[in-house]
Amino acid sequence: MAGLTQDTPTPTDITVHQQSKLLEISFSDGKAFKLPFELMRVYSPSAEVQGHGPGQETLQTGKRDVGLQELEPIGNYAIKPVFTDGHESGIFSWDYLYFLGSQQDELWNRYLARIEEAGTSRDAPMIASGGHVHGAGCSH
Repeated sequence: MAGLTQDTPTPTDITVHQQSKLLEISFSDGKAFKLPFELMRVYSPSAEVQGHGPGQETLQTGKRDVGLQELEPIGNYAIKPVFTDGHESGIFSWDYLYFLGSQQDELWNRYLARIEEAGTSRDAPMIASGGHVHGAGCSH
């Protein structure tokens, strides 16, 4: 992920829509995106989701109804969402949010293809490598 540069658009407005489960974000270049909480959660930039290198990503499932409990500002460069499933380790920089918005359709299709490849569904509970089901209150 590229770092912030002078050319990185910055948010001019961020609105959380709890009912429709969308984060609406407008940027300084005039672009605006509505990011589903589910998309944000399955593409969280955290090591828990992304792993520690290419090919180490953990497929996220059971996130269709994930909500946003809190949205914490991180300096002048990012936000840290606290999701209702307990996930709170992803720091979403402005450029990453812009990437999610501008590539939303492609990312969504890639996610659905990965789910199909894995022979699972969006609504299947997360299964840890240790065999237990991830859910609210799970520590990892």
